[in-house]
Amino acid sequence: MGRGKIVIRRIDNSTSRQVTFSKRRNGLLKKAKELSILCDAEVGLMIFSSTGKLYDYASTRLSAVKLSSKDPQSNAKLGPQLHFGAHARSLS
Repeated sequence: MGRGKIVIRRIDNSTSRQVTFSKRRNGLLKKAKELSILCDAEVGLMIFSSTGKLYDYASTRLSAVKLSSKDPQSNAKLGPQLHFGAHARSLS
């Protein structure tokens, strides 16, 4: 018997939301690393927290994927969509 479906919605409790974010972030980073090793694939992953903090993984030295963390305030102001779009275009 399979698992039941759950409704995906925002977690209201901020502590529970942060714990869930941390656990899922670590799981995604682990999966990205495994994918790059097992399939010999180039993998880049960027995760932005609700506060704008960047967590990233790159299987190779892709400097275009890694953002400068020298000024986290500028990263938060621009938002994840602007960062990703600009760097995705520079990769192609």
